[in-house]
Amino acid sequence: MFIQAFASLTLLASGSALANEVHIDVKAPINMSDKASLQRGAKIFVNYCLNCHSANYMRYNRLQDIGLTDKQIKDNLLFAGEKVGETMRVSLNPKDAKKWFGAAPPDLSVEVRARGADWVYAYLRSFYKDDTRPTGWNNLVFDKVAMPHVLYELQGVQVLDHETHTLKVEKAGKLSPEEYDQFTGDLTNFLAFMAEPAKQSRLWIGVAVLLFLSVLLVLAKKIKAEYWKDIR
Repeated sequence: MFIQAFASLTLLASGSALANEVHIDVKAPINMSDKASLQRGAKIFVNYCLNCHSANYMRYNRLQDIGLTDKQIKDNLLFAGEKVGETMRVSLNPKDAKKWFGAAPPDLSVEVRARGADWVYAYLRSFYKDDTRPTGWNNLVFDKVAMPHVLYELQGVQVLDHETHTLKVEKAGKLSPEEYDQFTGDLTNFLAFMAEPAKQSRLWIGVAVLLFLSVLLVLAKKIKAEYWKDIR
């Protein structure tokens, strides 16, 4: 298995400003109701991201919200922690990470909230070969990114056409373009869930409250009409 990590979605402080300048022309397939996608995304995150990145605002037992049992979490996802109640921390030493990557890989708990799901989805699909960079890789969304393309064996090798400023595949990967899009889509979907795991519950509570208030309004009008019917 090749390096299983996201060295960084943002290793440079200037990344936030840069993200606002990039035109994103793809839409992330975010669907919090698609538990199968969220479960696949959780598996991808644990296997490919958690070696370098932490998710200190996310506990393993919150994965119950996407349909996983404690046993499934322990057997398939609990590699860095010991209990399902623990946070998704990482064992990588921040000093070592800074030495290897130039900066410690950021916590990914709220990455989608910080940058947007479309940005993250586009970023994961936009690496290309660049021999001028220390890692040999660059990114169309995040120019001069410090992160190497750790998923290149799956996606393949892309090169940049400088005339059209578009990417084309130079060497195919293990996944077809459609399969890789689904792979990164599932990961982005899970990152969106992780950024706000209570969002679905909050939305359902909001709908329930509005329905209750609507019924209450009807009853209040009926009571008012009954009370005032004999008063002229």
